[in-house]
Amino acid sequence: MRALMQDRVVLVTGGTQGLGLAIAQAAAREGASGVAIVGRNAEKAERAAEGIRASGRDADVTTEVLPIVADLGVDGEAERAVAETIARFGRVDSLVNAAGATSRGTLLDTTRELLTEHLTLNITVPFMTMQGAVADMRRRGAPGTILNIITMSMHGGQPYLAPYVASKAGLAGLTKNAAFAHRFDRIRINGLNIGWTATPGEAVTQQTFHGADDGWLAEASAAQPMGKLGQPDEIADAVVFLLSERSGVVTGSIIDWDQNVPGAYE
Repeated sequence: MRALMQDRVVLVTGGTQGLGLAIAQAAAREGASGVAIVGRNAEKAERAAEGIRASGRDADVTTEVLPIVADLGVDGEAERAVAETIARFGRVDSLVNAAGATSRGTLLDTTRELLTEHLTLNITVPFMTMQGAVADMRRRGAPGTILNIITMSMHGGQPYLAPYVASKAGLAGLTKNAAFAHRFDRIRINGLNIGWTATPGEAVTQQTFHGADDGWLAEASAAQPMGKLGQPDEIADAVVFLLSERSGVVTGSIIDWDQNVPGAYE
């Protein structure tokens, strides 16, 4: 059977750690010939690149990895990431927007600066990477796929996630708008609403904003219906499926990927 990402070039923002790295590794295992990852730390990017290459080798795939060091919050860096990917590989077949801001703020205590940070990283950056990727796909007359990592919190979320919810709900709308606009270009654009996920970044968030101790993950996992938080490798498999031809004609879908059901009550 043909590998899901065979010979694809994939760009993953936030691909140097956590969920983004898991997605990049899954793409390599599924046959991607080129993977570009974007992160702020050069040393971390190089370590991630080697892990992605190893994932490909484990599946008898030779994957060329391009680590791009960029602060996506700076004007022009998102566009540069797409341009460098095209310069290296000649194209972008699939794009994953996994980078984003997750810091806390309520409606009453969120500053304009914090709101701007969330809007920049969670809407503006995906907008600009999608713009560059879609322009490349249309220039080549080639089909392509895009997957935006959104969040279950876009349905409303907790009070302390006001700027996060506002920006991610906007990304959901952008996803649908772009999918509709480019459906006849055969460019499929979808979003994945992920729930609470066990990543190193989430551990930092819990400790920084919620005073969590070292046992927070076991306690949180025990309270979930499935006895665990979302796992990056499982989410990565879902992302790769949605990027691949195996997901058929699906576009403009915002899929809830979680163990809790919005709108349902005890």
